[in-house]
Amino acid sequence: MATTDTLTDVLRAVRDALDGGPAYAPQPRLSDGALPPGTALVLRTSGSTGNPREVALSARALRASAAATHERLGGPGRWLLVLPPTHVAGVQVINRSVVAGTEARVGTAERFTPAGFAAVAEDFLADGARTYVSVVPTQLHRLVTAADDGAPAGLDALARFDAVLVGGAATPAPLLARARAAGVRAVTTYGMSETSGGCVYDGVALAGVRVRTADAGTDAGVDADAGRDLAGVVELSGPVLAEGYVDDPAATAAAFRTDPDGTRWFRTSDLGRLTGDRLAVLGRADDVILSGGVNVAPAAVEDVVTEHLAGRGTPGEACVVGVPDPEWGQAVVAVLALPGRTSSAAGGAGSIALADGGELLGELRTAVGQRLGAPAAPRRVYVTAALPTRGPGKVDRRAVRDAVVRAERDPAREPVRP
Repeated sequence: MATTDTLTDVLRAVRDALDGGPAYAPQPRLSDGALPPGTALVLRTSGSTGNPREVALSARALRASAAATHERLGGPGRWLLVLPPTHVAGVQVINRSVVAGTEARVGTAERFTPAGFAAVAEDFLADGARTYVSVVPTQLHRLVTAADDGAPAGLDALARFDAVLVGGAATPAPLLARARAAGVRAVTTYGMSETSGGCVYDGVALAGVRVRTADAGTDAGVDADAGRDLAGVVELSGPVLAEGYVDDPAATAAAFRTDPDGTRWFRTSDLGRLTGDRLAVLGRADDVILSGGVNVAPAAVEDVVTEHLAGRGTPGEACVVGVPDPEWGQAVVAVLALPGRTSSAAGGAGSIALADGGELLGELRTAVGQRLGAPAAPRRVYVTAALPTRGPGKVDRRAVRDAVVRAERDPAREPVRP
């Protein structure tokens, strides 16, 4: 998290960059490659699909993103920063404030806690005017859990903001429903560094942004204007797009494509379904599990799992991965992060500790099988104290998958199979 002094420096750097000054990079540059003309901001991707890259964003794209966000939310407002100002979600809090000429205030330099957020938010909200904040699902989960444990101050404060952007990772449906039931004006966002952050709010593209889906092997797609129910790789277009990747023309050419009519598109690594103009993100294309010849979208399974956990009074997070299996090719495995759950398996540096979650296996297989079909039902279940993250709030699926593979190779482990 930032300090007040850091925020002042970042505000100045972003303001100068938007006005034509030197480009601002909140993290040390990965290379000394030349920046595309007009670059105002250089952001590092999380590296969730490989090695991190540097994204070049123009002042035009950043201003367009800020204007579209405020138009959707009901007008410019003051922003509370509770995210690291090194990734796109945190930097965008600052960018929106600079573009709108409103105040940005830092939250806390310490680890995010419900009590700390409540104290900072109370002071921030006392000044009146429209107020906004961006959080990741992990932060929202902590606020909801604290409220359910008898400490509602943080969640109550969150409910006083005019809008709460929730992004960086998929938000479990039960968590979102619980927050909204408490009065939180939660707005789910979808986007990435290459699109100046969130550009699809609550499934609908911001003004000027277009969405379409395409087959993975094609150069064209069908956009939302077609009004049909279409699934495929998500592609995004509009003034919010980045100039490309710094010093990586091959990656830029692969991800940013221009149609014959001159429309420029960014091809994401996500699968989505368009129903009319509404996008439902199904998860990363490279996360799809092929089990017994059937494609399984982990995000869909995770939604059912977290919903079931909330219904049984043990809310938690879930990460669903595919691991090698001699019978199924890949087995669907669910790893659950349950509050207060201590796992018995040892975890070394860079790993997570797992324990057998066999008591939940039957319940989750039934719940998932009824909703999504038998091939999607988890074949093994593990529990852990917390899921590893990469970037602001994104679960590190690779680390989870590696931990499961290690656990399944343990000769002392008694396999639990349906």
